[in-house]
Amino acid sequence: MARPRITVLGSLNMDLVSYVPHHPLPGETLTSSHFATSPGGKGANQAVACAKLSRSSSLADPSADVAMLGAVGADAYGPVLTSSLVSYGVDVAGVQVRDATSTGVAVIIVDEPSGQNRIILSPEANHALRPTDFAALPSPRPDLLIMQLEIPLDTVLQALATAKAANVPVLLNPAPAQALPDAAYRGLTHLVVNETEAALLSGSDESVLDDLSGLERIGALFVDKGVTNVIITLGGRGVYYRTSSGKSALLPALKANVVDTTAAGDTFVGSYALAAVRAGTAEFDVDTAVKAANRASAITVSRKGAQVSIPWKDELE
Repeated sequence: MARPRITVLGSLNMDLVSYVPHHPLPGETLTSSHFATSPGGKGANQAVACAKLSRSSSLADPSADVAMLGAVGADAYGPVLTSSLVSYGVDVAGVQVRDATSTGVAVIIVDEPSGQNRIILSPEANHALRPTDFAALPSPRPDLLIMQLEIPLDTVLQALATAKAANVPVLLNPAPAQALPDAAYRGLTHLVVNETEAALLSGSDESVLDDLSGLERIGALFVDKGVTNVIITLGGRGVYYRTSSGKSALLPALKANVVDTTAAGDTFVGSYALAAVRAGTAEFDVDTAVKAANRASAITVSRKGAQVSIPWKDELE
C-alpha cells in the first residue's frame, strides 16, 4: 500500500531569535541572554513537523511522504532552509528560487520566564508566490494539502479552489489571521486556529472564547459555513473541537515545562495532519488526533528553537 502524501504550501523564513528577560517596553533597549539563527517559517515548520512525526530520527520507516511548496531568495539563507528540510526527509523539488528578491526573515523575541514569543515577519520571497503558480495541483497528487497565510491570500485561495475541484482535502491554518471570504470555508476539511484567530475570523471579541458556550457558538459558526472539522487551540486551557457530524469537546492541555512556544502550533498541525491522512477513507477520530497533537506540542514547547524543537516519531513511543 502506498504511503499517504502530505503537501505543504507555505512560507520559508530564516528565524532570528533573541531570548530576553521580558518583552521590551516602548522605547526600551534590552540585552538578550542568547541569540540564535535557525530555519523556520510556518509552512516549512509544518512540513518538518509532518516529516519528523512520521519517521524515526534515522529517517527510517516513514509513515507518510511530505513535500514542500514555496519560495526562497537567491541569497545565503535559501540553501540553508532547503537543506534543513531535506535533512528531515522533506521533498523540496517544489521550492522555487526567486532571483529578484531575498529569503523571508522572522525576527523573534522570546520572553524567557514565560517562553512566550513575539514575531515580526518580513515575507520577501514568500510573497512572490502567485495564484497562477497553483492553477493545477502538483504531481504527485497529495492526499492532504496544508496551507497557512504567510503567503499572499489570493494565492492561498487559488490553491484552495484547485484542491477542492480535485477533491483533495485541505487543512487551513489561517495564521497570521486575516478576514477570509465565505467561499474559503465551503468544503474545507480541517480548520485549525488559535483563539485570537478564531475571534478575528468570526468577527467576535476574544472574550467570547473564555467559556465553553462561547467556544460552541464559534465552532458552530465555522461548521455552518461549510467546515468539516474545526479545531481551536487555547494554549494552557487546552483544545476545543467541533465536527460537522455533531461531535465536540474541550480537551485539557498537557502539563509542560514551557521554554519556548515557537513552532508549538506547527507541531500540533503536523501531528493532526498525520492522523488525518492515516485515517484515509475511514472515519476520522478527531478526539484521538487532538490528544496526540497535544502530546507532541508539549514536547516542542519544552525546547528552544523551531524545527529543531519538534519531536521525532520515536520520541513519542
